[in-house]
Amino acid sequence: MSQTYTLVINGKPEGPFNIEQLKEFGIKPGDFVRTAGMDDYKEAHEIAGLRELLGFSKQSLIPQYFGNFDQRLLASALDWFFVSGVCILVVFAVTLVIDDKATRIAIAFSLLAVIPLAKFICHIFMESSAKQATYGKQILRIKVCDMEGNRISLAHAVGRNLAKILSVLTFFIGYLLSFFNKKQQCLHDMIAGTLVMKDRLF
Repeated sequence: MSQTYTLVINGKPEGPFNIEQLKEFGIKPGDFVRTAGMDDYKEAHEIAGLRELLGFSKQSLIPQYFGNFDQRLLASALDWFFVSGVCILVVFAVTLVIDDKATRIAIAFSLLAVIPLAKFICHIFMESSAKQATYGKQILRIKVCDMEGNRISLAHAVGRNLAKILSVLTFFIGYLLSFFNKKQQCLHDMIAGTLVMKDRLF
C-alpha cells in the first residue's frame, strides 16, 4: 500500500492523499503535510520521500512559531519541580545513613546550591540534545534552537544558560522582554542568538 499524506489546505487538514493526488493539488515545498506515523506536520520539502518524488530541494527551515511567556514559565516550573524532587530524594536517602545531626542539617541546606546547579547542568545537556528541550519543555512541546531552527551545540547551550544570569539581575525584566518582540526572545535568547520554538500548527 502506497504512503498517504494529510495536507493542510486553507488552514484545515484534508485527506489522506496519495502522491498522484498531491501532484494534482499542485503541492508546494512550503505546504504542510503529515503521515499517520508523524507526531507533527512538516513542510513538504522537509520530508525526504516527497522531495525525491516531487522534485523539491530541501530549504532552510526558518522558525515561525515561538513559545510564549506562559509556556516557558510553566516549563520552567515543571523543571524546577522535577529537579528539586530528584535532589530531595537523593539527599533524603543520604541522610538516612548518617547519624550525625549537624551533618544531616548541612547536607539538607546544601540543596539551596545543589538544586540550581543541577537544573543548570540539565538545561545545558538537554537543550543541546536531539530533543532540544528539558522535560518541562518537552511536555509543553517547545524546544530551543538557533536563529535558523537548528539544534544548538553544547557550548552554545552553556552560553545561553549563563546569559540567564543577566535576565535575573535585571530584576527579571530580561524575561519580560519576550512580550515586546515578535520572536518572543528573552534577554538571554537575544545575547545567545537562540529561539524557543513550538510545534507548528496543531
